[in-house]
Amino acid sequence: MLKLEFDIDLAVMWTTVLIALAAVLLLFWDVHYFLRTAFVLIWGRFFEDKISPEDTTTIYGWCTTNDLDIMFKHMNNARYIRELDFGRFHFYDKTGIYSLITTANGNILQSACSIKYRRTIPLFMTFKISTKLVYWDEKALYLEQQFISLRDGFIHAVAFSKQGTVGVNVAEILGKALDKDASYRPTPPPELEHFIACLDASSLRLRKKDD
Repeated sequence: MLKLEFDIDLAVMWTTVLIALAAVLLLFWDVHYFLRTAFVLIWGRFFEDKISPEDTTTIYGWCTTNDLDIMFKHMNNARYIRELDFGRFHFYDKTGIYSLITTANGNILQSACSIKYRRTIPLFMTFKISTKLVYWDEKALYLEQQFISLRDGFIHAVAFSKQGTVGVNVAEILGKALDKDASYRPTPPPELEHFIACLDASSLRLRKKDD
């Protein structure tokens, strides 16, 4: 007969170590953020097809107790911005834009974001985040992202973001990816034109202060 020996003291010690390690990780790192990012990228890479940079990508989410604001009723405003990260990561990986830029020894960074909150997202509501590249120039990409209710299709929030790049010409890279001339641009939505004008005005005012 096979006899198994079990050291209860050793088991308690390792359990204590693991609990302490988990507590440290939860205290000093946003573990859920990194796990969610990994899940979104792995799912998109292995279970979804690659798409064109001009297509729209979609990820799904729901409002949990971790997302609530101080009133404990609906999603904290800052959490919307955090959720947009996952949509962007998914978009860049599925369209191959991130790979194209890094292969050319460039990098992407979030330069600015404007979000309109139309209706609160209550606890346990399920939603999807759509992400679409709506415009670009030589130095930046501009994304439009929407929080859409799965129950009735209502757009609860819409955001525009400027994704600045370093070390690459965005127009040339997207021109090659789309098999179009580097001068090609989609027509930007009117709101985005105002957003870009606002950013330009802000940059000009700040440069004057720096002089």
